[in-house]
Amino acid sequence: MKLITSLVLSLGLLSSILFSSTEIEKVAINKTESSVSWKASKVTGEHFGKVNISDANLDYESGKILGGSFEIDMTSITVEDIKDANSSQRLVNHLKSDDFFSVEKHKKSTFTITEATSSNGKDFQITGDLLIKGISSPVTFPAELTETGNKVVAIGKITFDRTKYDIQYRSGSYFENLADKLIYDEVTLDVKLVGTK
Repeated sequence: MKLITSLVLSLGLLSSILFSSTEIEKVAINKTESSVSWKASKVTGEHFGKVNISDANLDYESGKILGGSFEIDMTSITVEDIKDANSSQRLVNHLKSDDFFSVEKHKKSTFTITEATSSNGKDFQITGDLLIKGISSPVTFPAELTETGNKVVAIGKITFDRTKYDIQYRSGSYFENLADKLIYDEVTLDVKLVGTK
């Protein structure tokens, strides 16, 4: 009888361990409030602009990021540092060309989280796969998570080497004697995802 009682208690304990954990929440990302801004530098200055998020999701549990992804619409890329409309459009067209992002062939770029670690539930180290021009390469970057009521905001800065995605135009890694025509390899993406649980 004691054996049966002990077995029942053990099964009950095991059941509570297995089923008491909080269910993973799929945070609904608000694409209007969320944003992706880009910045690239060259010897003579820098350019920056935005690109629209076309899809995003975040796996979230008890203040922790467990996974997720976002997709950006490369056809929506804008340039914000050039105020002359014609000059701005010329750069946009160049960025969409095969010298850079080959947008006609690759309309979407994506990032998918493979690992997220944090010691305090606020500051995270995110690792994932960044897909640009059909080429995937891992990146790791810092991110900050805040939660207010049912709203979750994740902010991160992704820095990637454009040459890993076959973007070699005026890169000092591939061409010599570029002088003031040199464009640096690093590109940054400031990502803000705003969602509700």
